[in-house]
Amino acid sequence: MGIVERLVPDELWELFQRVVAPAPTRRQGGGRRRYGDREVLAAIVFVAASGCTWRQLPPSFGSSGPTAHRRFTEWTEALVWAGLHRLVLDELGARGELNWSRCAIDSVTMRALKGGS
Repeated sequence: MGIVERLVPDELWELFQRVVAPAPTRRQGGGRRRYGDREVLAAIVFVAASGCTWRQLPPSFGSSGPTAHRRFTEWTEALVWAGLHRLVLDELGARGELNWSRCAIDSVTMRALKGGS
């Protein structure tokens, strides 16, 4: 199993494909080929998890740091991350793997002083 498959397992990849728009098709004959979404997603996960900068991205991902950053920005603007988050929660909940009882939030009442500190 390669680094891409470790960072983006098949189950995550299947969910991601449900929320991301298909890659635009290119006219024949010009420019570089578009790096695969799964490889770029793995690069984004690596940057997020490791704390490295986009320019420090190892070449083993196949795409450059600027390419991964550009795709990250495109997907952010398209609300892909919010959609993926919602889908993961829905899938885990449907399978009974999400335990909300451990996510309780306590309510705390604080009195605000009128007129400053």
